[in-house]
This record gives sequence, structure tokens and C-alpha cells, in this order.
Amino acid sequence: QVDLAESGGGFVQSGGSLRLSCEATGAIFNIRPMGWYRQAPGKQREWIASMSAGLTPSGGTSYADSVKGRFTVSRDNAKNIVYLQMTALKPEDTAVYYCNVPPKMPLNPVDLWGKGTQVTVSS
Repeated sequence: QVDLAESGGGFVQSGGSLRLSCEATGAIFNIRPMGWYRQAPGKQREWIASMSAGLTPSGGTSYADSVKGRFTVSRDNAKNIVYLQMTALKPEDTAVYYCNVPPKMPLNPVDLWGKGTQVTVSS
């Protein structure tokens, strides 16, 4: 089974930028779609971005309205890493950020999640 691990979170001032990474322990992003989610304190986990499976660094992306134009997903299949470049950060972006590879029945029934990385944006 492939494991996912997020990194790159931290503390940043409003208007700043961060780049999150989602590293897989095996080749997966070229054959399975993935998503980025976040969960703010006291709120439900929400979807923010997705990338379809493929070989190109930046193809097949979609974004939630709340992050569109500010966040960009890209991937490096050689390194088994997907990135979430976050710019123009706002205090409301404060959350734990997770990457996810959803199950693909019937051969891959496991819903893969990382443990998350904390992003804190100060005003």
C-alpha cells in the first residue's frame, strides 16, 4: 500500500505564500487522481483542489472557488510528489491541509490520506 505524507506547512502572514508537498511512497499520481483538502478548527474537512491522473506537471486541475486564482496544484511524477502552491494567503486559509487519493474499485479499495500539515495565516 502506498502511504502519503504532507509537508511544508507553517506560519505565514496574510498575503504570504507557502508550498505544500504531498509525497507518496510509491508511484501513484501518474495513475490515480488526487485531491487536496483542509480542515479548519471547528469546521468540517473541505475539498479545495484536485488533479487528474497523468504525466504532465500541471494538467487536469480543478479548484474550489475559495482558492481559485490563488492556489495551484502541480506534480513531479519522478519524485512521486504533488505540490500545492498557495499565494495571497488569508487568515481564513488557516487549517490543517491533507492530500488524498480516493479509492478505485475493485483493485484499490483504500481511501488514502496523509496525516496533514498545519498552515496558520496571521492577519
